[in-house]
Amino acid sequence: MSTTASVRLDITGMTCAACAGRVERALSRTPGVLKASVNLALERADIALAPDGPDRMALAEAVRDAGYDVRPMVTAEEAEGRPWIETATLAAAVLLTLPLVLNMAAMALGLAWHLTPWTELALATPVQFWAGARFYRGAWASLRHRSPGMDVLVALGTSAAWGFSAVQVALHGDMAMGQLYFEASAVVITLVLLGKRLEARAKRGASAALRALMALRPETARVLTADGPVERPVDELRPGDRILVRPGERFPVDATVEAGDSEADESLVTGESLPVAKRPGDTVAAGALNGTGALTLAATAVGEDSTIARIVRLVEAAQSGKAPIQKLVDRVSAVFVPIVLVLAVATFAGWLLAGGSIDQALGAAVAVLVIACPCAMGLATPAAIVTGTGAAARAGILIRDIETIERAPRIDTVVFDKTGTLTEGRPAVTDIVAPAGDEESLLALAAAVQAGSEHPLARAVEAEAMRQGVTIPAATGITARPGRGVSGTVGGRSVIIGNAALMQESGAALPEALAQALAEREAAGRTVMLVAIAGEVRGAIAVADPVRAGAAEAVARLTDLGIATRMLSGDARAVADSVAARIGITEVEAPVRPEDKVATIARLHRGGARVAMVGDGINDAPALAEADLGIAMGGGTDVAMAAAAITLMRPDPRLVADALAISRATWNKVRQNLFWAFAYNVVGLPLAALGLLNPALAGAAMALSSISVVANALLLRRWRPRA
Repeated sequence: MSTTASVRLDITGMTCAACAGRVERALSRTPGVLKASVNLALERADIALAPDGPDRMALAEAVRDAGYDVRPMVTAEEAEGRPWIETATLAAAVLLTLPLVLNMAAMALGLAWHLTPWTELALATPVQFWAGARFYRGAWASLRHRSPGMDVLVALGTSAAWGFSAVQVALHGDMAMGQLYFEASAVVITLVLLGKRLEARAKRGASAALRALMALRPETARVLTADGPVERPVDELRPGDRILVRPGERFPVDATVEAGDSEADESLVTGESLPVAKRPGDTVAAGALNGTGALTLAATAVGEDSTIARIVRLVEAAQSGKAPIQKLVDRVSAVFVPIVLVLAVATFAGWLLAGGSIDQALGAAVAVLVIACPCAMGLATPAAIVTGTGAAARAGILIRDIETIERAPRIDTVVFDKTGTLTEGRPAVTDIVAPAGDEESLLALAAAVQAGSEHPLARAVEAEAMRQGVTIPAATGITARPGRGVSGTVGGRSVIIGNAALMQESGAALPEALAQALAEREAAGRTVMLVAIAGEVRGAIAVADPVRAGAAEAVARLTDLGIATRMLSGDARAVADSVAARIGITEVEAPVRPEDKVATIARLHRGGARVAMVGDGINDAPALAEADLGIAMGGGTDVAMAAAAITLMRPDPRLVADALAISRATWNKVRQNLFWAFAYNVVGLPLAALGLLNPALAGAAMALSSISVVANALLLRRWRPRA
């Protein structure tokens, strides 16, 4: 069976949406590439390859052929040093441009002080060809591939202003004063460089949550060996290793506590703000911070299998994808620059035909070229997505992909599974109904056929047997009946434990006395499991599963958002109704099998509802996949999380409303950013063409447009969950 591989490349040199589109097309045309997605905000390409696809070097060569480069793996010190080089270039450009701006201001104010034309040329030339060299390189590469982008607009506009001025100085010397555009070309380049610098800082802030997650895991762990504690790299650890974690240290791997008492700060992993007590038998997640006690751990998941690694993969996947609306923006950007070039030529010719001077025509054409740079359009969507998913991750809400953010705001119905979602999922046996003296025997047989099961009810029965010291016999031929129960053979006798539907299906008659006991306990909100031995119902085991503390508030908050709520349960109708009444849900379906849950979602779809399904178990996975939006509760199974679009890292139903809220907020930022990105051009281009904006102001407006959409996206960092 063929499999696909994936490669991630860090791209340098991209400045706008057209650049990202060009890199994406170059990679997509490479033989063996199935799909390529380029994220301008993260400056990253994610490539899916066929089994016989190209290697990393071939992909990097395709990027270079498109006029860009691939950033090699660097040390943290080198990565920190790069911004200083850019800052030094920007500082030099500012120092050289400032006298030109002061000269322009002095002339506007009628002051006697001024620079000579030759001095202006000397100041503007290094800004144009040294500080602005990146624009020439980018312009040449994009023209060579017949896909002009922002660099072409900046290079062409500033070169026209500088070239016209240089010719004037060469022809007229000091007499050229007042007919020069050196300050315009220098100011435009400096402002664009400043905008890119601020943009880069803002983009680093947008992805800060992911970097914080990646930095959580310690580099080494203290492994307990026969010779005592030994420091080992975390990458060398294996499941089963015993690890000592001292107070104040971070847990290096997912593990189970073997010895010690402490508490853990899991806020950066699950979003839980309060420390969580840790005792023997409890689990801890890699990256969480140990409290005041030393703990001995047994590693359960290491490396890429750890919780923190899975979180990072989910967040990266959400940030690197591309929403359908962004694909539309990319298509617009691909034709936008050529249209602007034509508009600039038309502006220049129109001014001359209307009787304007060549100075007026040149100034208007340069302004058109400069203000139209499509940086903001390329950043509008990814900046909001990166910031929104980062804010969600800090709150313990993991969003799988960008399509989820686009779908979530349209959800109008939330369907909850009951056990483990609205209830704690840790039921305990309350009483055993059996003939006098048979209680222990009944419990032993029930525990035998449920031994090893991960179902909460099975664990409750097994725990009760262990609590009473009952010897659990061996069972064979165990068969799970999803949504109904389980059967097996113990000591040559068939044993079935499950609900009334399973008993009826198995032909086991229900005595009248047991039917009465069943009704009484279900009316009290307990779940009752009937036990049949050798084809005869011999007793029942009642369990109670406490409702989660935040369940009622979760339902109330969803109602406030205008979202309808429903509950599905495999339990008897009386039990489900009792739980629903306590938390405020009126629409209940019970008892339902896993396939019935899928059918319910499909029926709601046919009625026009947009449905989110919330669950935590294996039997919820089909319904999670069927829903418009699957939400897996923290502490649930890996299968449920794999089928879900959103994973909640802690089992708090109030996070469902928070997940929908951050998705709505993120999507609103996307729409706001796209509006402002297009509005700048819709308003600015006519003003520039009419000569109402000089090139310097156009450069400032262009830089402001990019900074404003990123700054607007960064407001999402202030979002906090209500849970």
